[in-house]
Amino acid sequence: MQENKSEIIILEEKIIGLLNKLKGNHLDLVKIKEQNDILEFKFKEINQKYVILESENKSLKIANNLLGSNEGNQETKSKINSLIKEVDFCIQQVSEMN
Repeated sequence: MQENKSEIIILEEKIIGLLNKLKGNHLDLVKIKEQNDILEFKFKEINQKYVILESENKSLKIANNLLGSNEGNQETKSKINSLIKEVDFCIQQVSEMN
């Protein structure tokens, strides 16, 4: 009988230890999830800034080409042709309305 009591006490101590570890793991998990949310938000912000900077860089390249630089002439011509097509399309739609 005494052996059973000591085994039960040992088992209870082990269970308490496991419960404490589980609680610690839960707290760590909550902390990690919060950090993950913060990092995801920062990633989205940085990605948006990257897209804006990439667009600005493209515009600056085109402007530089229009000012006489020889780099990226094909890209500039393509952009100008695209803009001309858009303007022609708009003119056509306005003409059809009248």
